[in-house]
Amino acid sequence: MTALVTGAAKGIGKEYALQLAAKGYDLVLVDKDPSVLEAAAEIGASGVAARAIVSDLARIDAAQEIYDDVVSHGESIDILVNNAGEFSFRDIVNVTVETVNRTITLHDITLTHMNRLFAKDMAERGGGHILNMSSYSIWMPLPGVALYSASKAYVKSFSTAFSKEVRDKGIYVTAICPAGVATDLYGLSPKFQALGLKTGALITPKACARRALRALFRHRRCSVPDWWNRLWIPLLTHLPNWLENLIHRKTLKFQK
Repeated sequence: MTALVTGAAKGIGKEYALQLAAKGYDLVLVDKDPSVLEAAAEIGASGVAARAIVSDLARIDAAQEIYDDVVSHGESIDILVNNAGEFSFRDIVNVTVETVNRTITLHDITLTHMNRLFAKDMAERGGGHILNMSSYSIWMPLPGVALYSASKAYVKSFSTAFSKEVRDKGIYVTAICPAGVATDLYGLSPKFQALGLKTGALITPKACARRALRALFRHRRCSVPDWWNRLWIPLLTHLPNWLENLIHRKTLKFQK
């Protein structure tokens, strides 16, 4: 059995790889960061086969290139984890064209093609699992995250509908919508990450990956790690305008 994990050089992606390796899966790790080669070597030392592909997935042809690479190595992917992502915190009028194109391509276009290409092979073999990383921010369309939250909302919507299309083919698709996770994605310093963990505002990458994989193997179409985060969703979708405006004013200095 083989799993492919994108964004696997560090953080949640590496945790996915480590936990899948512990379950006996061979690994194909994909990341634009060359340190993914070290991650593959580390995981390979545990006794499973692990190889790395260094690739920037924020390109139109990236998914096809990854698929062709896997086919050329004679690998059959049983679990696909689309974890790669980038975060931008800035009002949309101040976001560069490059950032817009990269975010939408990475989160939506590449992810869609990865699902399409690998699900077709899974269907021919009788089944498989696909995990797509959405975000809790889809219920928090606040100033500064218009691009990020909208692109992640697509992931959730696509995953839910796609899971219904391929269910009778033995393929299970899950969208994971984690809230704060103690990684470098948001640009938080180690000090603030530690504070977030201590207060419960953040969870560890290990915990996030464990709960996400549990939801995947339980065949849930969408899952929000941690029950207390689910409780806040109805409130977040009905924030008053005055509060959103206050948040905007207070966060302008942090946007970059």
